Amino acid sequence: MAELMVGTRPVGLAHPPLVIAEIGINHEGDPAKAHRMVDDAADAGLECVKFQTHVVEDEMVPNDVVPGNADEPIYAMMRRCALPASVERELKAHAEERGMLFLSTPFSRAAADRLAELDVAAYKIGSGECNNYPLVAHIAGLGKPVILSTGMNDIASITPAAEILRAAGVGYALLHCTSLYPTPPEQVRLGALAELGDAFPDAVLGLSDHTTSIYPCLGAVPLGARVLERHFTSDRGWPGPDIPVSSTPAEFAELVTGSRLIHAALGGTKAVLAEEQPTIDFAYASVVTIAPVARGEVLTPANLWVKRPGTGELRAAHYPVLLGRRAVRDLPTDHQLTLADIADD
Repeated sequence: MAELMVGTRPVGLAHPPLVIAEIGINHEGDPAKAHRMVDDAADAGLECVKFQTHVVEDEMVPNDVVPGNADEPIYAMMRRCALPASVERELKAHAEERGMLFLSTPFSRAAADRLAELDVAAYKIGSGECNNYPLVAHIAGLGKPVILSTGMNDIASITPAAEILRAAGVGYALLHCTSLYPTPPEQVRLGALAELGDAFPDAVLGLSDHTTSIYPCLGAVPLGARVLERHFTSDRGWPGPDIPVSSTPAEFAELVTGSRLIHAALGGTKAVLAEEQPTIDFAYASVVTIAPVARGEVLTPANLWVKRPGTGELRAAHYPVLLGRRAVRDLPTDHQLTLADIADD
């Protein structure tokens, strides 16, 4: 089974899903907001918070392109929201003090190198960089596990990135993702997890979700997702392009609890558990007399039926073959029949 280590946290089919609170740029460049979200995530029981690392001059040229979920150019937005290295270092220390993993998505070589200096446990690569193979190779060369989102990419364009990660010898996860903000439920396409698993059997699977609820993430767990990522906000009233697709601390707490419960419920076979015996004792039916039966009398539906509890020697399944047999002794009403009560015909 595919597995990777994010710090000391194993991630794979045998382990509960790693739930990632994607703080991203929901802080809008305000360190105080960022630190509040770290605390709120920790209080919600999360194991991991993730930010975005933007070194704008190394990431993009000046432009006027406006994302579909925003009302300002991406260049201006990133200039406004990018956190300096000193703040990221403080956020990493804060997250670790609260017992959480700190991850971030680098959008350039300079950003990846900054995170390497912070000694992050793993790198997250966003969907937009999935087919940016030079950047994928640079990040893979840093020698840490990689969590790669695959929105806007098909198997053909994911394959070169996976090959780069394999060649670098780093563990990797592939997150199915739909890059629509918000994503309508019918366009989540959880069936893609099976396709990714077939194409990349050495990858841990996950879901990076942009719907407005936690339900797709919960539904992905039985399908093999072991990394679950959603945008996180402390307050839905805050401004920001990702706020509409963000979950609150209370929703994340429910996601953590629910995903762990579902994981615990997976597997097994349709066999009777030893722990079910107390229920069997009262819930099963045994063959019993429903009228007095005299010695030598034939057992018929008029004097024999099935009733709880299931503590009798002969269970309901034996009833048909007992009809027509003769009693070898007098039997009272409501007597649980035994083999010693009937003749060997």
